[in-house]
Amino acid sequence: MNIIIFGPPGAGKGTQAKYIVENLNSFQVSTGDMLRDEIKKDTDVGKKIINNMNEGKFVEDEIVNNLLEKVVFDPKKKNKLIFDGYPRTVNQAKNLDNLLLKSHQKLHHIFFLNVDKDTIIKRIEKRKILEKRSDDESDTILKRYDIYMSKTKPVLDYYSSKEEFHEIDGNLKIEEISAKIQEFLNV
Repeated sequence: MNIIIFGPPGAGKGTQAKYIVENLNSFQVSTGDMLRDEIKKDTDVGKKIINNMNEGKFVEDEIVNNLLEKVVFDPKKKNKLIFDGYPRTVNQAKNLDNLLLKSHQKLHHIFFLNVDKDTIIKRIEKRKILEKRSDDESDTILKRYDIYMSKTKPVLDYYSSKEEFHEIDGNLKIEEISAKIQEFLNV
């Protein structure tokens, strides 16, 4: 089963994706993790990524799409992909549609975790302490949240009419969100 889980920074995408991965014996595709891995490796791509992140910008679609293509075409991961935080733009959504079509796969569920700004700020402050992530500075997060909400509206419109689309109140407790997702997955 291929699933998208998306929402603003700090919505709990990673937490819910891990839960789904465990229950479905699937593979988490976190573009954030993929990007941070490039930064760790100190590649040229990693340097571009860190500049964008530090400025609160999204990483260019071309970079993300190239990293993603390798994962989608991995035969061990076919129909077992949990996309965490991707797509963020309509261009990325269309790219994902094309990659899945070319690899003879489809999306089974699309979950949007809708979370208000205050909840995001509280979660990010907590995550900053626990995970020590360089992209979790308050000013950066607020910029990323505003950019996310403005850029995600078209993605929301793109997916919301599809029968696989489910909007979930991301302000709920972790367990409550997991239970709602589980209802849709029938696991």
